[in-house]
Formats: sequence, structure tokens, C-alpha cells
Amino acid sequence: MHIKEAAKRLGISARAIRFYEEKGLIAPGKELSSGYRSFTEQEIWRLRTIVALRESGMSVSGIQAALEQVERGEHDELLHYLELQRSVLYARLLETRQTLQTTDHMIGLLQGSRGLPLEDFYRLAQDSREVRELRNWEDRWNFDELASSHDERVWSGDSAYPGYREALERTVEEINPAPGETGLDLGTGTGNLAGLFMERGAVMNGVDQSKEMLRICRSKFPGMTAKIGNFLAVPYTDGQFDFVVTSFAFHHLSGRQQKLALNEMARVLKPQGRIAIAGFINRNADGGAPTDKHRSDSPAGVLDFLDWFGPNGFESKCLRLSPELYLAAARRRLP
Repeated sequence: MHIKEAAKRLGISARAIRFYEEKGLIAPGKELSSGYRSFTEQEIWRLRTIVALRESGMSVSGIQAALEQVERGEHDELLHYLELQRSVLYARLLETRQTLQTTDHMIGLLQGSRGLPLEDFYRLAQDSREVRELRNWEDRWNFDELASSHDERVWSGDSAYPGYREALERTVEEINPAPGETGLDLGTGTGNLAGLFMERGAVMNGVDQSKEMLRICRSKFPGMTAKIGNFLAVPYTDGQFDFVVTSFAFHHLSGRQQKLALNEMARVLKPQGRIAIAGFINRNADGGAPTDKHRSDSPAGVLDFLDWFGPNGFESKCLRLSPELYLAAARRRLP
């Protein structure tokens, strides 16, 4: 099969095929008599794979790595690679939304002013840049290395996870899921909280940034949908879930990142959705004690994100489960 036939069969241009050849993604043979490129069925299959991966937004270097994994039969590695790609695309989508909002605000400022409001433009651009930087997630805790011993540690009463079982059970009680409701567990780890919701008949989804945590989660709960991602770019579309929960993970975010995470939770919730967050009272993003002072009527380290709920359409409360643990719960108000 010559290049024009291959291009017609695949619905792409001959120029695109030559580009993939130049980048080393394909290496078609050439006919001795004419010197024309000749494509076998195997090369057509490879081109189909390339076209599909390009459609997902993957870079040429990424496609090269993915093709090597396919050829070596590394199904799990290819799956992980595609999951990372999906996570990146969702993050880009959120950045695009943020850019559109900034542009709309600038247009509104220009329409309402005869002059050029440069100071306002600068402030909007600065805010947009700061949000983009805050969304850059970094795993500083090596969760992949902790995954194999995670369940043993949390269920055995390890001092790093005091009151673990009670916190998870109280979270389920507070949400009180109806059979068939759809839920999302952010920072799901090995899926322990999600598993308790599944026992109550909820249809659960999980998000975690750790490949190894998710591998264990999927082996424990094959009926659960689990995706690579994080609090700051949740890889789901708007309005999908009846409730969003998280346990022993929220403190890994800074104060401003927590507000972004709450925006993401609200984005994927249905109109009357619920949120529950269980975690440590006296730990900040680095795992240590908080440096800010808070009112005595709210657990230290919790007040900042609790203040987000009211102005954003939620009724909320915060329960103190122990000297070290809190449970924050919120429900979206009816319009």
C-alpha cells in the first residue's frame, strides 16, 4: 500500500504520515523498483495507534514512549501513561477556563471604563498566574513507596493515623448515602473510605495521584472507578456526583490550595450535593502544626477552609471527633 492509499484509509494527510516518519514513529519500507514507500498492515496498525494518541493530545515524544510500551506488551504502563495524559488534559482545561474568566473580566472592565484600567488588568493577570501556579501539584511524601504498607499502618492503630476507623465510619454516617448514589473519594489511597460507602450501596469513584496506591485500590475494589489525578484538577466533568468525600489527605494542601480544591469539589457536585472532609486538626501542608491563629470555637487549622462554604452556597458544620481529628460536612443550599 502506497502513502496516498494509507492516508485515505486512515483519514489523514500524506504530509502527516511523512511527519511521523521524520520523527521516527514509523519506518515504512520502500519498493526497489520505484522507491515509493510501502505500508504493511502492521504499519497501518501503528499509524492508527499514533493517530489515536495524537487525538488525545499526546506529544510526539510521549507517543514514542507509548509505542515502545505497546511493543513490549507493557499494558499496565501504557494504561498509566494514558491516565497521566488524561490528568494533564483536565488540568489544561481548568487553566483554559481560568484564562477565559480573566479575559471576560478584562472585557467587562474596558466596557465600563473610558480609560485603560492597567492596574486592574495587572491585578487580574497576577491573580490568574497565582492560581495556575497553585495548581502545580507535587508529591513530596513518596506515596508510591508507602502504598504497600499503607493498609497495615492505618488499620493497626499506627500513631500517624489516630482514630482512623472512627473517622471513616463517621464520614459515612454524616453523608448517609442512599443506595445507587454516586460518590467521589478524593485522595482515595487504597480505597478504604470508598469501600465503606460501597458497602452501603453507593457507586464510588476515586482519585489519587499515586500509581501504586491506585493499583492496590483497584485490586481491592474492582467495581470502583479509580483515576490518576489530584484535588486541584479533578478528572471528571461538571455535576456528576451526589457527594464528594476525602479523609486524611486535605491537610497536605496549603490554605489557598484548599480553596481551589473546594471549588473543584463544588464543580463536580450535583445541585444538592454534599461534601465531607475528615482529617487532622493540628497539621498543615507539611505535616506539622499550623502557624496561623484561629478562633477557639473552631479546630485549629480548619477555620480557613470552613469560611469558604457560606459564600459559595453551602450550609456547613464541623465536628470535633477527638483532640486530633475533625469532620467537616456541608450541603449545597437549594436555589
